[in-house]
Amino acid sequence: MGSSVIIPTGPGYTTDPAPVVVPSGGSDCLADSLDDSPGLSFSVPCHPLGIKPSGNQYTAASNAKSVTGPFQLFPDEISAIFLEYLDAQQLRLLGSTCKFLYAFCRSDDIWKALFIESNQSKSGSFVWRGTWRSTFLGLSSEHVSHIRCDNVFSDVLFRPFLCTHTSLAPYCSNVPRENAIARLKDLSPIEFSEKWSDKPFILTEQVRKWPVFRSWDTESLIEQYGDVKFRAEAVDWTFNTYAHYMRNSSDESPLYLFDRSFVEKMNLKVGQNEESPSYWIPECFGDDLFAVLGDQRPDDKWLIVGPARSGSTYHKDPNATSAWNAVLRGSKYWIMFPSKASSPPPPGVYVSEDQSEVTSPLSIAEWLLGFHAEARRTPGCVEGVCGEGEVLHVPSGWWHLVVNLEPSIAITQNFVPRSHLSDVLSFLRDKPDQVSGFVKGVTDPYGLFVDRMRNQHPELLEQAVDELKRRADGKKRTWDLAIGNEGEAAGAGFSFGFGGDSDEEVP
Repeated sequence: MGSSVIIPTGPGYTTDPAPVVVPSGGSDCLADSLDDSPGLSFSVPCHPLGIKPSGNQYTAASNAKSVTGPFQLFPDEISAIFLEYLDAQQLRLLGSTCKFLYAFCRSDDIWKALFIESNQSKSGSFVWRGTWRSTFLGLSSEHVSHIRCDNVFSDVLFRPFLCTHTSLAPYCSNVPRENAIARLKDLSPIEFSEKWSDKPFILTEQVRKWPVFRSWDTESLIEQYGDVKFRAEAVDWTFNTYAHYMRNSSDESPLYLFDRSFVEKMNLKVGQNEESPSYWIPECFGDDLFAVLGDQRPDDKWLIVGPARSGSTYHKDPNATSAWNAVLRGSKYWIMFPSKASSPPPPGVYVSEDQSEVTSPLSIAEWLLGFHAEARRTPGCVEGVCGEGEVLHVPSGWWHLVVNLEPSIAITQNFVPRSHLSDVLSFLRDKPDQVSGFVKGVTDPYGLFVDRMRNQHPELLEQAVDELKRRADGKKRTWDLAIGNEGEAAGAGFSFGFGGDSDEEVP
């Protein structure tokens, strides 16, 4: 009888009371993990070092952790944190002491942090060698050891491998009809403003007219901009280097190229009024009111490139702006939720009271494994795939998670439509500590925006300010009803309040 791999099925991937047990052994072994969605299943290969989830230790003849001395006393999570404080030489020495520590010291997440902080990463003078450890140490594939660790059982080590090999197909297919993002050929600016500015939708025709849609792919970008450095999260790499990484990486959460200065770096012309434009804003989105700020506006345009499985975990777009995201190559899966005071954040997402801090699973695959089925059943959920040549609209304030289903190239832009001017004003005024993207010289974004709007669009500003006053009055009436002031005014019995009528005291 062969050995077994036990794959936990609950959120967090710790040992589940009812684990799924499947045969394993040999290079072609498969382990099935089940989500609670009907018919959802996928397969993962055996870990290259033979590492297994912690549940398997209970049926094993030996456990490598039993000979690790003081390390036996610590949960694996603590051991992993401890190793983050070691340098490369210390990791190599500790990893040579036993199989258990060898397996932990080979974790590529540790070497990723070391490499990103290294001089070779900052200078860009390196060759990507398939893993962060090999790249940091300059090891070719024939010089990398592969010691079998069949008696190492750890969810901490197995979870990233499981997430890396989790198929995305079951999560982006069979979308319930009531959840599906609307797909439209086109919209007029009036239709957008009156009916669609608060709803996600996908336009299927606009992007196909862009010159960059016809001319851009990974090879053409390498040829034209291979030596240009772009920002990929915490590093600035040439496009040549990033493309090599993108094609030869098995990261659970791949680095995402997300560059805000691409227009200048690539010498692009944006707008239909330009001579030989590279691309333009889809007409339906109308005016971007942040344009009144000129060169003092916050960051608004980004080039996005990434391999399959790269993407962004749940977030809202900055400064209460709306956004559009145009896919030039590849495809993206989106799952989105409206943000209302009466509704909680998406399943698995935890938010501080002022919404300045968001906590969610560290990787997209981890969230999909643990929370996707619940999310699909949650009221307000919308989801869908934005394919090549299509553009998706993200309304102001909506939570969204997005993941590339294949290597993708996209352009995105944030904007302030007329219908959401009051939301942006409220955000800039009431959450100054969360405002982002403005240049350092702008110390009062709210005051600057109001002044510019008063000069250029006084009627729109007046309408938005009136809307904010109506909202404040509505909150005040709701509060008065809750504490009984409305009844007292009508001659009712006892009620209590806090004494003042200032709007500042309205929660």
